[in-house]
Amino acid sequence: MSILIRFSPQNLTSEQYEEVNRRLEASGAVPDGQQLHVCFGNEGDLRVSEVWESEEKMRAFGEQLMPILEEVGVQMSAEPEILPVVNYAVT
Repeated sequence: MSILIRFSPQNLTSEQYEEVNRRLEASGAVPDGQQLHVCFGNEGDLRVSEVWESEEKMRAFGEQLMPILEEVGVQMSAEPEILPVVNYAVT
C-alpha cells in the first residue's frame, strides 16, 4: 500500500530546495519507489509532500537524502507525517 509523507522544513527557501536537488542529482541518488513529489508554498516557508510505494523505500532513500539536507542547512520543524494512501488518481 502506498503512503503519503508530509515534510515540514523550517524556513525552506527555493535556493535551498534547488541546491538539495542539484546535490541529489550529482550524487546519483535515485528515489526508488517514489511515485510523486510536490514542493509547494510560499518562499521561505516551502513544504514537501511525497507518495511512496512503501515506508521502507522512503526510509532507504532518506539515508541518502538526510546528509545532503544537513549540508545545505535544511532543518525539520517536526517529524514527517506518514499516512496511508486510500486513493491515488492522476487525471
